[in-house]
Amino acid sequence: MNKQDTKTPPKYLYYNAIYGDGHFEREKLDELLNKGGAAGKIYRDVNHPEFVAKIFHDRTKSHTNRQKLEAMLHNRPNIPPIEHDGKTYVQIAWPEAVLEDDDGFCVGYLMPLINMNEAVSLDHLMQKAVRKKLGLSESYSNRLYAAYNIASMVAALHKCGHYIVDLKPANVSVYKENMLVAMFDCDGFSIKGETERYPAEFVSEEYIYPEGMLQNCEDMGEEQDKFALAVIIFKLLNNGIHPFSGTPRKTTDEMLTIQTRIEQYHYAYGLWPDSYQSPNPYSIHRYFDKKTLELFDRAFLKGQKRPTAKEWQEHMEYLFRNLKTCKQNPDHVYFTSKGCGLCAIEEKFKQNMAAVKEEKAMPAKIRGLDISELSTEKNEQLKLEKRLRFIKLNKLTLLGIVFYLLFFGSLSFILKPAQNFLTSGGYCIQLIICALLIKALYTTGNFIQSKLPLLQNQALFNMLQIYAFINIIVAFIILNNLNFSIFKIAG
Repeated sequence: MNKQDTKTPPKYLYYNAIYGDGHFEREKLDELLNKGGAAGKIYRDVNHPEFVAKIFHDRTKSHTNRQKLEAMLHNRPNIPPIEHDGKTYVQIAWPEAVLEDDDGFCVGYLMPLINMNEAVSLDHLMQKAVRKKLGLSESYSNRLYAAYNIASMVAALHKCGHYIVDLKPANVSVYKENMLVAMFDCDGFSIKGETERYPAEFVSEEYIYPEGMLQNCEDMGEEQDKFALAVIIFKLLNNGIHPFSGTPRKTTDEMLTIQTRIEQYHYAYGLWPDSYQSPNPYSIHRYFDKKTLELFDRAFLKGQKRPTAKEWQEHMEYLFRNLKTCKQNPDHVYFTSKGCGLCAIEEKFKQNMAAVKEEKAMPAKIRGLDISELSTEKNEQLKLEKRLRFIKLNKLTLLGIVFYLLFFGSLSFILKPAQNFLTSGGYCIQLIICALLIKALYTTGNFIQSKLPLLQNQALFNMLQIYAFINIIVAFIILNNLNFSIFKIAG
């Protein structure tokens, strides 16, 4: 007997496939490609190399699984494979046929094969260190394009009445070459049938919408998807930072979990500061387009109407049309006249690291005294001196604010002696001067804000700027003796 005769013949699994158009085929499965997760194992389909089969672990749900799969076959979303550079990219592993055994039990389904060697988990796209390790491009546009593709897929599913529910980066993959989306485990979605809904079975913390904390995942639908999608887009645009993460304002505060912060609406990146936490110091949300910030506010603040997946898809298109390429780094793009947020954060990180290195290199001394020689009393004295300096700085800031308010409140009176000179150039010159003054005020204010703790209260800082802008306009009206007569023309 030769060596070839001793080989064990291949073992095949045979099942009957019922396709969406009603025709039957006999399927032969062989290689186990993936042991799968909680739902089932993945096998190669010998008859159709472009397909794989998912065989369920639990066959006691045969009837329910069949109904859900048939609903999926008859209500397919419009998410076709995409041809790109001569290759076909399958975007979603949607069922192609129900598989049953010879006894008529539903055992699984056929779905398109997605080449996982060409795709990575969306988690890997979030962090720079992981991108570098996997050899992924640093192009920020890639993350924008991934956000667009995910929003497009969710929008297509919602159009059919289907919901993902357990939507999170770990459950989404993207092709490395072009950022097209690859979505698996669609049988776990909440599926709309002709007469009933077949619910999802799983949902993950850190992506559950606030109202969902009182619900089972079987009851979740579009609102859950809209919230989770917004979280994913925020993380893609903001270097992996979760929108409900941040730095607690008080060291005495309890360290809340991300899901608890979600439940209590502690969103730290909106127009108004959050009471519990301040933004991550390396967040670039201040450099986002105003419309982007408004959409995130709607997604994460209490009482707002969350943006739909279609709205996010359209907004991503708008951002692409208005992107500006950074002159310092071609991998960077930016959205507004504020400039490149990525460059600003990278520079901030470098400065912080340099400060840390410098601090480590310095002798372990405070005011010339070795730390080991400092007594408890001396430490308390140093803390007291630091606190007194802080109080003094805040007092000086308050004094400056009073002067600021008096100056701009009296601006029209201060400029009155120079009225003829200022108005001689006409309205156009005056408006240009006003615009330059407002611009200088904005630039100076941003610089001073970083130096004075009291002005780091964003609400107070915004109020002071608005106060100055209003008084500049009032001074313009008074110096030109308009007396609001310009509004009478409209009457």
